[in-house]
Amino acid sequence: MTSSDAADTPVSGVHVRESVAHCVTTLSAVPPADWSARADGLEWTRWETLEHLADDLLTYALRFGLARPMEVPRVPLRISCDRPGGPGNVIFGDRSAGPEGLLTVVQACGGLLATAVDNASPTALAPHVFGASDPEGFAAMGVVETLVHTYDIVQGLPYDGAPPEELSRRALARLFPDVTVTGTAASTLLWATGRIEMPDRPRRTTWRWYGEPSTAR
Repeated sequence: MTSSDAADTPVSGVHVRESVAHCVTTLSAVPPADWSARADGLEWTRWETLEHLADDLLTYALRFGLARPMEVPRVPLRISCDRPGGPGNVIFGDRSAGPEGLLTVVQACGGLLATAVDNASPTALAPHVFGASDPEGFAAMGVVETLVHTYDIVQGLPYDGAPPEELSRRALARLFPDVTVTGTAASTLLWATGRIEMPDRPRRTTWRWYGEPSTAR
């Protein structure tokens, strides 16, 4: 079965909200003391990785706040880092609010993306580093970012960070049409995004998704 066989309805804000709910449920169990440790496979701490996720969700949403997204290469917000080597973001969590506060930020940013993609014209396009994409594509990007960074954050901790199967299958169908699902959709998504190796599939050292509308492929 290929990933393109998976979903018969478009990826939408509903799926963004479902992925964010999975993130919040999974990460709410992580003790405050563990948030300063490095996330698996990244140069960022768990806290910084979650801030990066919130930043992704927000900046994807902002694309569709513009009347003509394709006329603006990037929304010119100031990007900064909390430390050398940290992620460059436009949004940061209030440390005094703790992990619960940062998860609230993620929920808010995910809600903005869900609302933005559901209210945009389905044929609208917005720029992305991998090429222009439509609201469904940006919704799928938000799902992937949320699922894989949730996985990154819980590695090394006694929690199950495996992405939900249906969300993984939808994300693969929309963004990874070149990837054949083997085993589970969740493990295939983690392989496709360079997180794990699979039998007969060495771990990817580079990867990308394909966000352009299917009619443009």
